[in-house]
This record gives sequence, structure tokens and C-alpha cells, in this order.
Amino acid sequence: MTIGLFGGSYNPIHTGHIALGQWLVRHHLVDELWFLVSPQNPLKPAEGLLEDNARLRLAKLAVGRKQHLRVSDFEFHLPRPSYMVHTLEGLRVAYPDHDFVLVIGADNWHRFPQWYKSDEIRRHHRLLVYPRPGYPIDEATLPGGVTLIHTPLHNISSSEIREAIAHDPAYNGFGLDPRVWAEIKAKDYYL
Repeated sequence: MTIGLFGGSYNPIHTGHIALGQWLVRHHLVDELWFLVSPQNPLKPAEGLLEDNARLRLAKLAVGRKQHLRVSDFEFHLPRPSYMVHTLEGLRVAYPDHDFVLVIGADNWHRFPQWYKSDEIRRHHRLLVYPRPGYPIDEATLPGGVTLIHTPLHNISSSEIREAIAHDPAYNGFGLDPRVWAEIKAKDYYL
């Protein structure tokens, strides 16, 4: 079984994340897409990061019972900071019958050489790179095992959502699953 691993802080998860996962499954690039909730991305600041289990719960609310999509807390049980190379090593041991494919945005592909042991990741796993506004990729320059996928662009970002929640009294949850928005309001997240 081919599992797409879509790691992220999901602070919070939004409809663009879900749409991408569904697109990958619908186009048979993966059999399942796992939203791998990261406790702390080593390349991002921890400031404003909602507590791990709160982000996990929001992701589970967003995914709900959607077929072939799953939320994983695998990295919660690994040493911190979370380096993808260690996550992938652990997943290969825990699920030897699965083929794990890493799903990353074009912004992360531009930073990929900064990832801890990025060459080792590429030696063991294929990468699917989806487009992000402002991060052009020349397909002809991509190395073997790295594929640019032509998904629709979803101009939604978690940081813009957090900013809107904190500063825009008229914000109505645009870009969020209604269950996620209800939870955020009920818990006063991001205020």
C-alpha cells in the first residue's frame, strides 16, 4: 500500500490541506494520505503554536470519516525536534509493508536542502511536490524520485487564518471545516 505522508504543524488544518489529500487519492498517486501532525517543525518558530493534542484534535475533526484520509500522531512519540528522516525510519520499521511517499509543498522543496539528512530521505523515499504561490519549480531540473504534481492551487494559509482570527472581528471561519471553526471558537484558540 502506498501511503502519502503529508507532515505539518496544522496550526490549524484548513480546507486546502484536505482538498490536496483528496486530490492525491482521487488521482491514484497514493492509496491513503496520512496527515502527520508535527509537534515542532525544526525550521519554524514555536511561537503561536497551539498545543500538540489540540492541533491533533482539529485535524481529526477536519478529516472526519473521509475515505482514505487519516490523521497520525506518530511524531508525538519520537524525540524532539521532529526530523523527517527519523520519522520515516520509524514508519518503515512500524509498517514494513507500506511504501511511504513524502508530500511537500514547493516552498518546502526550495528549503529541502536545509532539511536534516535530506539526501538520505531521497535515497529511501519518493517525493511528490505540490505547487505553492510564489515558489516556481522547473520540472526539468527535478532529480529522480521527485515529481511535481499539478494540483489546483488553494490560496489559503494557516498563518493568514490565525491572523484573521486574532484581528478580524468579521472573520467567519473561511477556509476551515465548520467543525474545526466551532472548536476554535469554543476554545478561544488563536486569540
